[in-house]
Amino acid sequence: MRRPCYLLSIKPVFGEQILSGVKGYELRRRGRFEPGSIMVLYESSPVRAVVGEFKAGRVFRVELDELLGMLRRGELRGCGEADVPYVLGARRVVVIEVVEPLRYPRPVTLAELRRLVPGFRPPVSYARFDEYYEAVRRAAFEVLRNESLKGAGFVY
Repeated sequence: MRRPCYLLSIKPVFGEQILSGVKGYELRRRGRFEPGSIMVLYESSPVRAVVGEFKAGRVFRVELDELLGMLRRGELRGCGEADVPYVLGARRVVVIEVVEPLRYPRPVTLAELRRLVPGFRPPVSYARFDEYYEAVRRAAFEVLRNESLKGAGFVY
């Protein structure tokens, strides 16, 4: 059976921290995610594109007060004060460990997503993405395939 796949809307600064390996955890106000799920990152404005993915490691829920304590103690690598405004007001917070972050060779823009995924609208927080994952990933890696064909002498 295939791993579940989710599309996460994320601010560009946090997406960059995840893909560069700085941020080891992603925090969500809600959601039910399974360890091993594929988490595709859609960076919001001004980027407005799918830029990469990671595999969910450990996934757990904590009370907001417990999370704030974990942040103060530095227990969640890469998470800190900048994450607090997003989770304030939530009773419980979902903590997703970032495993194997992968930056795509090129972003898949909002315009391209709308061509690939009928009626596409970026999710406010997250959405299941199983049905479209392969097509979007192929589009992100298309530039590599084209470059290798050029290198092999193919003209297209």
